[in-house]
Amino acid sequence: MKVSQHQTSVVIVTGLSGAGKSSALKVLEDIGYFCIDNLPVTFLTKFIELSGNFSPSIKGIALVMDLREEGFLSNFPDLYRQLKKSLVTLELIFLEADDQTLIKRFSETRRKHPVAVSGSVARAVARERELLLEVRSLASYRIDSSNFTIHQFKEYIRKIVTVDADRERLNISLLSFGFRNGLPPEADIVMDVRFLPNPYFIEALRDQSGFDAGVREYVLGHPVSRSFVERFHALLKMLIPEYLREGKSYLTVAIGCTGGRHRSVAIVNHLRGSLQDDGYEISVNHRDVKEI
Repeated sequence: MKVSQHQTSVVIVTGLSGAGKSSALKVLEDIGYFCIDNLPVTFLTKFIELSGNFSPSIKGIALVMDLREEGFLSNFPDLYRQLKKSLVTLELIFLEADDQTLIKRFSETRRKHPVAVSGSVARAVARERELLLEVRSLASYRIDSSNFTIHQFKEYIRKIVTVDADRERLNISLLSFGFRNGLPPEADIVMDVRFLPNPYFIEALRDQSGFDAGVREYVLGHPVSRSFVERFHALLKMLIPEYLREGKSYLTVAIGCTGGRHRSVAIVNHLRGSLQDDGYEISVNHRDVKEI
């Protein structure tokens, strides 16, 4: 294909039905992307060629492409691989969610699932997940929208596609979670802190969270906890410049305990302060507990 000297940023959004593709496209439109929903695969190459003639005020083009189009599964993977070789500005965002969340969303909207499977919506969701495995493997970003609020989801999409004028800046996110609720798929680094003393077994602390002073003091007051946060902080300080040198723009560090309520929350909040003191801008998401 012919590539213009000025390459327009191209973002393709795909993934599971009900995972938030329409919401992601609205975010992209809001920040200045020219957006098209359900572009046929056969039009993709020509559309990218023409994008070089777009107005300079347009930040890029964003396209939702998925298996609503009959030829998507058979044609998209190979075409995307070819385009990726010549377009450094091409990114693929794959949106997904857990089965329970997707089934609930379809039940609420009463939409017909695009995968024609006889029986329940659950079977259609499972079949679609299977069909999209190859496409998922090509993605630049894989985002699980199950536990995002709509505000968090939109902010996450915005961070991925916004080109910061300072190319040397790394967007660092700290995420607390509970292992019993599953691993966060967006994590680059996962640290298991279930070895730390557990406030759950202290009756006065059980119903509190890592936001409460009593839990913080209990978790961080133990020598093993202090040793851990000091060493893990030092490890992150060593890794962050290396990730920058590699050209990485986003780093998600996930800290997990059993339920994601006590130890992981306290550790994430402590690390946020330490890294901010180092001069880094830190965003925080407590997946399995709400701040009071």
